Amino acid sequence: MKAILKNVLPVCAGTVLGSLSLAASAFDILPDRAPAPADNPTTPAKVSLGKQLYFDQRLSVNGTVSCNSCHSVMANGTDNRPVSVGVFDKRGGRSAPTVWNAAFLSVQFWDGRAASLEDQAKGPILAGVEMGMPSEAAVVERLKQIPGYVSQFQAVFGGEDALTYDNVARAIAAFERTLITPNAAVDRFLKGDKSALSASAQRGMKLVEKIGCTSCHTGPNYAGPAGLPVGQGFFQKFPVYPSKYDKQYDLKSDKGRYEVTHDDADKHLWRVPTWRNVALTAPYFHNGSVQTLDEAVRVMAKSQLDVSLSDAEVADIVAFLNGLSGEFPEITLPRLPETPNVTLLKK
Repeated sequence: MKAILKNVLPVCAGTVLGSLSLAASAFDILPDRAPAPADNPTTPAKVSLGKQLYFDQRLSVNGTVSCNSCHSVMANGTDNRPVSVGVFDKRGGRSAPTVWNAAFLSVQFWDGRAASLEDQAKGPILAGVEMGMPSEAAVVERLKQIPGYVSQFQAVFGGEDALTYDNVARAIAAFERTLITPNAAVDRFLKGDKSALSASAQRGMKLVEKIGCTSCHTGPNYAGPAGLPVGQGFFQKFPVYPSKYDKQYDLKSDKGRYEVTHDDADKHLWRVPTWRNVALTAPYFHNGSVQTLDEAVRVMAKSQLDVSLSDAEVADIVAFLNGLSGEFPEITLPRLPETPNVTLLKK
């Protein structure tokens, strides 16, 4: 099936009968490293700075929310909520996607409105329902009152005026490019360890290919083809086929990419989400409306492929998807730079 990038991807309807040998191109191994853009090379000092910023609640207007609040790297890269809780208990309309392996996506956010990790890092800090800072200048002004950050930005980026909002985003993105979960059971299976996946998971692996799931969930991140240029989104209409799930899980009130472009052709288009660690990131879909993975599999099969799966088939696919949970590197909490004798946060 030929995918149409930046537009609706045709879907392959099919049955769940018969057997199918695995095609080597349908499944891929996750790399151990993520590529960095030429204008933001990854260095240990930049990663350390970005990690501090990622955990620092002072990047929010009232000092209560950090990047890690909604995308916890001490766990699965989400907050396991239907929608996240921002400053002053504000709520957005979409579920927080995982930050793990986001470095392998060609666009960011559910609607693909950010072309890179750097672009994405700039958004939540200024979003009223997330971290709520009033402007880029306000962020820079606050950070410049923290001596430890001033010296680190000068060391990492050079120059007296190194502490800029662009460099805040560059540092956070550099840290996020280290958030990779390799060596999942599926990866080990593809490398030749045939005992890495159970018989049920191997049946599920064949089944997702046969019924058409891998038309979209492909590549090493199972979120689209490998090697797409940054900013080249890989989108799919959701839902495609009308079903009882549209109303049950309110799948259509949010129009997806259309909310960004206001192009009718983009109604209900979404960036294809990763399958990596999907067993750990419930609840599911853009609005966090589905609580269990087995139900999410049923919804996707019916709404995208017009296929009704048996309980046994669902169990096999879920077993395969569990095999995509990778090895999480150990994350230690950073020591944040202090503001001796004063606080930057007002009542």
